[in-house]
Amino acid sequence: MSPGRAVPPPRPATIKDVAAASGVSRQTVTRAVNAMPGINADTRERVLAAARELGYRPSRFGRGLVKPPTRTLGLLVEDLTNPYYPELASAVLRLAAQAGWNVVLAERAAAPAGGDFLTERFGADVDAVVSFTGLHVPARTDGLAELPIVEIAPGPHETAHGRVDLDLSTAIVEAVAHLHERGVRRPVVLDLPGGSGRAAAFVAAFAARDTTAMRVPTVSTDLAGGLETAGRVLTEVPDVDALVAFNDVTGFGVLRALRLAGVDVPGQVRVLGVDGLAIGSFVTPRLTTLALDMPLVARTALEVVLALHAGTLAPGDPGTRRRVPYRLDVGEST
Repeated sequence: MSPGRAVPPPRPATIKDVAAASGVSRQTVTRAVNAMPGINADTRERVLAAARELGYRPSRFGRGLVKPPTRTLGLLVEDLTNPYYPELASAVLRLAAQAGWNVVLAERAAAPAGGDFLTERFGADVDAVVSFTGLHVPARTDGLAELPIVEIAPGPHETAHGRVDLDLSTAIVEAVAHLHERGVRRPVVLDLPGGSGRAAAFVAAFAARDTTAMRVPTVSTDLAGGLETAGRVLTEVPDVDALVAFNDVTGFGVLRALRLAGVDVPGQVRVLGVDGLAIGSFVTPRLTTLALDMPLVARTALEVVLALHAGTLAPGDPGTRRRVPYRLDVGEST
């Protein structure tokens, strides 16, 4: 080096430096530092030792070339304050991770009224969507029109998307038979303020056994709604012998109201819920419920949406429409 010439500053080690130091090709270095197959253990350790000694760090861009691209699933649920939806979200997160997908979670209840909640929550940042809101997702005409979408329990609406229907029909008949066999003759079915197909199915199943079920609207389908509505029923229908809650959360409120009123469950009043929430196993008495296998729902929805994304299923194919049934889980409250 000629006198007075500046010494260049040290530069970060490159893949060429590691290859030269360990006596292998650049391709072998790539395999070693990314834990790829096709390289023996001794060679990998020699390459990694050279990389450590030289302070070599693979570039993020380089890692992106040798790893499969990460996909993102948008999961839209109704309301995360209802434990029904976190149970599904937890199952989806686990299964999606196993498939190499990230998940972006959003709730419709937090979206501004009247807006396009799908676009507002996800924009163009997701590669597929699973929606579990109880609301039908209409056909799209915007930039997300081709996005693979699967709706869970979208109701009676026809949809061009994939769908997973949650079937209560058989479980309702079994639950009503269970209650009838235990002498229930004055049941009250707690319903949504505007009525619901679920409550109508319970009333019809009781009618098939020559039993008239009264429908009573709840203020809400949460703990407070069950507590308040059950208290009102005890006053207005003093001979009630069964309360069918709209869901498990309402059922927990019902159990609390009966306990406060000194009513024995199931001796005086039997209580039935719907959903099969895990927490129901820890209330006393353990709630009898129509249980849904939430991991199965998550797995079924993911199978469909990932197949739509991969192109192994096309919209409208029979395989894009699936069904998961509820089952009667007899606890201590009936």
